[in-house]
Amino acid sequence: MLTQGKTLIDLAVSLTAGIASDPPGLGPQIDYIDHDQGARDFEEIFGIGVDQQLEGKGAAVERCVMSTHAGTHMDAPWHYHPTMDGGKPAMTIDEVPLEWCIGPGVKLDFRKFPDGHRVSAAEVAAELERIGHELSPGDIVLVNTRAGERYGQDDYVASGCGFGREATLYLTQRGVKIAGTDAWSWDPPLASQVARVRETGDASLFWEGHKAGAETVFCHMEKLGNLHRLPATGFEVMCLPVKIARASAGWCRPVALVPTQPRSE
Repeated sequence: MLTQGKTLIDLAVSLTAGIASDPPGLGPQIDYIDHDQGARDFEEIFGIGVDQQLEGKGAAVERCVMSTHAGTHMDAPWHYHPTMDGGKPAMTIDEVPLEWCIGPGVKLDFRKFPDGHRVSAAEVAAELERIGHELSPGDIVLVNTRAGERYGQDDYVASGCGFGREATLYLTQRGVKIAGTDAWSWDPPLASQVARVRETGDASLFWEGHKAGAETVFCHMEKLGNLHRLPATGFEVMCLPVKIARASAGWCRPVALVPTQPRSE
C-alpha cells in the first residue's frame, strides 16, 4: 500500500466562510442547505413528497461562491502572466502535468523572518545548507512562515514572509516545478510590497515573485496548513489540483506522506 509505514499529514486548510482568510471582499461565501430544505427541494424537483422520504429528510448540499484562489489552492502560470518561460503560452491549471504534483518534499523553515520580509536566494541557500539538502528536479518545496499560525486571524493576510523574483528563480533553476507557502501569497504581504515600491520608486518589485513566471515555469500553492508538523526532508508530497478548464488556479488537497518512526524497544 502507498501509505503503509507512513503518516499522512493534511496540508490543506478548511475552506471556511466568515473568517480572515483573504482581503475584504475576496473570501468564499458558502450557503449550507440542510436535510429539511433538501427534502423540500426533492419534492419540488422530482415530485417525491417530503413525507415519502426517509424520516422526511433529503440531501444536504452546499452552494459556494468563490474564486479559484480561495482556500488551499495551486496557482498555474496563467495566473502570473499570459506567457511563461520567455514567451511560451502560459499553462492553465488543467494543463499542469500531474507528475509534477507528486514528489519528494523539502520544508524551508522561515518562521524566524518578520512579516513582510522578502526572502533572498542567499537565505534559501543558507536554509538548504542548514538542513543538509541539495535541491533536485522534482523536489516540491514548502515554505513554513509565521503566517501558518495566524490562519483565520485578523492579521493573517499581512503575516509571514514571501518570495521575490530572485529567490523564486533560485528554485526553478534547480528544477523545482512546484512550491508552496502557508501564507496568503507567494510574494510578501501586499502592504509590504506597496511600501517597498513607494520607498524605492521601483514598480517591478510589486508581485515580483509571481511575475518571475514570465521568465520560467512553475506552479505554487498558497494557504497551506500544518507545515510545522513536517520534517525538513524525507517525506513525499501529493498535491493534485482540481481540473478547471482554462483556469488560473485550482483548489487543492495536498498531503504529506511522512515515514512512521519505528517504536523503540
